[in-house]
Amino acid sequence: MTSAASQSLPGINWQASNPERFLDLKSKLSALLGDRYSDTQTVREHHSEDEAYHSGLPDHVAFPASTNEVSEIVRLCAEHDCPVMAWGAGTSLEGNALAVAGGLCLDLSQMHDVVEVHAEDLTVAVQAGLCREELNLELRHTGLFFPIDPGANATLGGMAATRASGTNAIKYGTMRQNVLRCTVVLPDGSVIETGTRAPKSAAGYDLTALFVGSEGTLGIITELTLRLHPIPETAASIMCIFPTLEGAVETVILAIQTSLDPARIELMDEAMMAAINSFEKADYPVSPTLAVEFHGPPAAVAEQMERFQELVEGEGGTVSRTATKSEERSALWKARHNALYATRSLQQGKKLLITDVCVPISRLADCIMATREDIDSSGILGTIAGHVGDGNFHAFLLFDPDVPAELETVEALHQRMGARAIEMGGTCTGEHGIGVGKQDLLRQEAGGSTQTMLAIKRALDPDGVLNPGKIFAQTNG
Repeated sequence: MTSAASQSLPGINWQASNPERFLDLKSKLSALLGDRYSDTQTVREHHSEDEAYHSGLPDHVAFPASTNEVSEIVRLCAEHDCPVMAWGAGTSLEGNALAVAGGLCLDLSQMHDVVEVHAEDLTVAVQAGLCREELNLELRHTGLFFPIDPGANATLGGMAATRASGTNAIKYGTMRQNVLRCTVVLPDGSVIETGTRAPKSAAGYDLTALFVGSEGTLGIITELTLRLHPIPETAASIMCIFPTLEGAVETVILAIQTSLDPARIELMDEAMMAAINSFEKADYPVSPTLAVEFHGPPAAVAEQMERFQELVEGEGGTVSRTATKSEERSALWKARHNALYATRSLQQGKKLLITDVCVPISRLADCIMATREDIDSSGILGTIAGHVGDGNFHAFLLFDPDVPAELETVEALHQRMGARAIEMGGTCTGEHGIGVGKQDLLRQEAGGSTQTMLAIKRALDPDGVLNPGKIFAQTNG
């Protein structure tokens, strides 16, 4: 087994290997960007960690303000064989944006404009550094919203690069279904545009789909056009508790198989609810819990709620809370959105390995129950939550990375969880991506097609300039 730690390519550092090239590149980037370029320790360290436990210190950081600047920066880096990693909000979970081999961190946070709203077409064009919550604030007067909600206030470019989804994916789809076109800077600094604002196209290869989910290894997305959706006429949320984890999951399976249409349906296991209570000083029942939301006309929402409650009661569950007002629904969903921070707070000073898998809905109960049993028998403190309506769930595992036995244990749990999902006809990641943490699992899942992926990478980025060490164990050059 190759651990995530070993996949972080220790000992490989571009600046140390290229001191003269570094100084020359530094001079040119400083001239181009002024104070929007930095190689100070503080700025570098700020870009060296994500929400999980992976780390990678860049040699320098650039803050471009336009596609043209990104193009020029990437061109200069290519000339100097300097790795380039695009950075959004730092909320990734598999080390997707970290500088595991040194190089330049390209922080897109200053590229945060709404470029153009086409409300009549239900589309919006944005710069890649805009965060999803800010987009919805900008859209509030239009009657439209962008529904993809991964929990964190991630940048839209980062969400596209990792093919994110989240709590609303069961109704509105993932980033894959909601990105219509992209402006992309290629590894040599050239700029291309993929797709159009049209709802569909059969023109040539689907390059938009190629870059969405490529984790910045094929090109850097600088602008994107997104689908928007009407704000629902009515939204109602309920929280349901169950005597068993299996009963909660079976309720989800029945809801999907009987054609109920929830906008969100989220699972939190008993351990997660205990963590949330401790973190929020709340009094939720410490039981397996489902949080569910329905969108639509009032009569349709009421009918869906009633039918879902019947399924809950059929599995021995009860409805503990109902929310129809916006502020009430926000308070209810706060518990789910705090899952990561609640788990992290259980053991101060420890790190989290946060992993996800996705399986066919018919295997969901088997996969979750086996994962829960695996965690319980490991001696590691862990919680489970997930977007179970589309077969996707997460394990949050606490450990001390400086204790080899704990690192080995969580990595073994991580690998078994991914392998189990693959064996059940699923995937080792539903939304986090491969990054540095799941490269072995990708090979298990994709088999020979991994070589086709590598061929695409080598064709577009033969020198390995963009985000080396991610998806494949490949450094620059």
